Amino acid sequence: MPDAHDVRRIALSLPDTTEKTAWSMPTFRVAGKMFATLPEDETSLAVRCPKEERDELVLAEPEKFWIAGHEAQFAWVRARLSALEDEDELRAILADSWRQAAPSRLLDAHPELGLPAGG
Repeated sequence: MPDAHDVRRIALSLPDTTEKTAWSMPTFRVAGKMFATLPEDETSLAVRCPKEERDELVLAEPEKFWIAGHEAQFAWVRARLSALEDEDELRAILADSWRQAAPSRLLDAHPELGLPAGG
């Protein structure tokens, strides 16, 4: 089961990623743009997710994904770390969020991160 240490390690392994504390929690940014956070007690993570996809995720896997009330108007979704299958799933979630925040110069420089896992 992935934990907060895995989130930090994988997030920081993505190109041009930095960690910064904001709102009293760790946040991860690519080229200064936030793509993941470890909220509250670090048992979940919040990542970027287009609203259409987010709603489908939450309906399909409510034990794994949910929308925090204060994030409902934003394109973010929460994932319970204890519900993730393995580190590969965590890496895919973080890489997808990274792609949404990364500038095109980084996407162009790292084509291996340009497609969803298995795509």
